Amino acid sequence: MYFYHYESGSVRKNFIWLMTMALLVWPLVSATARAQDSTEGPKGAASKEVQADPGGSQTNSTDVQQNTSGPGATKDPEISWKRMPMRVLEDQKDLWLFPTQLARGRHWLPTLAITGVTAALIATDPHDEPYFRNRPAFEETSEIFSSANTGIVELGVPATVYVVGLLRRDSYTQQTAMLAAEAYVDSAIPHVVMKLVSRRLRPSEVAPDHDFRDTFFRSHVTALGKGSSFPSGHAAAAFSIATVMARRYGKHKWVPWVSYGVAGLISFSRVPDMAHFPSDVFLGAALGYTITRFDVFRDRNR
Repeated sequence: MYFYHYESGSVRKNFIWLMTMALLVWPLVSATARAQDSTEGPKGAASKEVQADPGGSQTNSTDVQQNTSGPGATKDPEISWKRMPMRVLEDQKDLWLFPTQLARGRHWLPTLAITGVTAALIATDPHDEPYFRNRPAFEETSEIFSSANTGIVELGVPATVYVVGLLRRDSYTQQTAMLAAEAYVDSAIPHVVMKLVSRRLRPSEVAPDHDFRDTFFRSHVTALGKGSSFPSGHAAAAFSIATVMARRYGKHKWVPWVSYGVAGLISFSRVPDMAHFPSDVFLGAALGYTITRFDVFRDRNR
């Protein structure tokens, strides 16, 4: 009887997870298909114009227009795997030189807002975390939205979008997946550095009777920051990918809602899972959004 009950519970949780993953991935992939269909003629015939460049190669003019204008533009049509390492290096240069922008009096308001909210959440973490620890109702949710499962979603969305682009021979969709990969790496580098510096204990590593205020500079971390709680890498990755999808397919008004909704759900799941404090999640989400929005999607011809 116990074996049967265990197997039934396992099957049920796997089924719930598969359905959840399908619901998370399908709307985003559907957006790429609808975006491609909107560029075709009334009877399904392609209305794209093909023009030759000076070197004799052919370029799809619709794709070029989509990639260089509008809310999802990067002002750089050269989005490719070959160019990816250089793009990431350029992004990181702008990112780590950000203090020079503050020295010139720029971007102080959003910087102070993010810093202030993060500080306030750190101060309230000792009061918030025990609430989630003592709620058995979150146990099954934590198993469904585990680190492995949410990681599959974060990697699965760009991979699926890229495959859809290949199957449809749609360069805009393929480049959207490349931008998601670029945003993922761009947010991963600073969040790993911050983990190495902060060395914050995860909530699951703190004894129930221990003071939650004494969690920084106490964790043993690997070279890639694994073992440190601050900030949340899952939240950074989720909001990086969500921002790319929202920017590239923003003409479908429901896409930003779905993208940021999914990212928010994945990020919040890290709190009852005892993997992160609320402040870890907020800062990770802020890093993912701001780095993607203002670094990946910047004018590279300035």
